[in-house]
Amino acid sequence: MFLVVSLCHNSKTMKKLTKAEEQIMQVLWELEKGFVNDIVSQLPEPKPAYNTVSTIVRILEQKGFIAHKAYGRTHEYFPIVQKEDYSREYLNNFTQNYFSNSYKALASFFAQSETLSIKELEEIKVLVEEQINNHKEAKK
Repeated sequence: MFLVVSLCHNSKTMKKLTKAEEQIMQVLWELEKGFVNDIVSQLPEPKPAYNTVSTIVRILEQKGFIAHKAYGRTHEYFPIVQKEDYSREYLNNFTQNYFSNSYKALASFFAQSETLSIKELEEIKVLVEEQINNHKEAKK
């Protein structure tokens, strides 16, 4: 028998993650669920101490990003915020803070970036054209 503890989450109040918290979330999104030992084992060297990871996990639970199942004194953690939801919120905030809330400015920035190859730019163009066609079809 286990106890499920979860926290309600409202995306409008999603809190920003620290770098360490985000690293733990990346592991949990990949694992889908795990104990602190499982999380520690997936982290790169030098691995943080068990107690450090345990503390970050409890903070993530307080922030409403994860929940746990209790098996006696042992806890199995799992994400309750989907990676896609966090990514969308992060990108929206990033675009608002650095590109005056303009996705056109963001796209222009990447298009002018020397780090993108012509092939990557062409692939982005195809994706954008597909989305334009999908929107047009949906309006019919």
